[in-house]
Amino acid sequence: MEKYLVVIEKTKNNYSAFSPDVWGCVATGKTVEETVSEIKEALHLHIDAMVSDNEDIPKAKGISQHISDGVFKAGEIAEEYFITEVEIAVPQHA
Repeated sequence: MEKYLVVIEKTKNNYSAFSPDVWGCVATGKTVEETVSEIKEALHLHIDAMVSDNEDIPKAKGISQHISDGVFKAGEIAEEYFITEVEIAVPQHA
């Protein structure tokens, strides 16, 4: 299991989510809980497709690494977004 950082943003009508570690993978939902569930499923499907295409799987940096890289600040509060992690079972290449 890998822990991928997820950024969830409040939009006018719903929430959107992406992972800075897995570019091109996004999800939306009407609630935060639905959005987390949707991005977790999107990441799973995206990574499975990458494995099927024999592409390199992005390394999950997680919150701690992104903070130490300076992408986010520890204890940072932003009204327009928040960060969390989701665990994804990363399959191995065949």
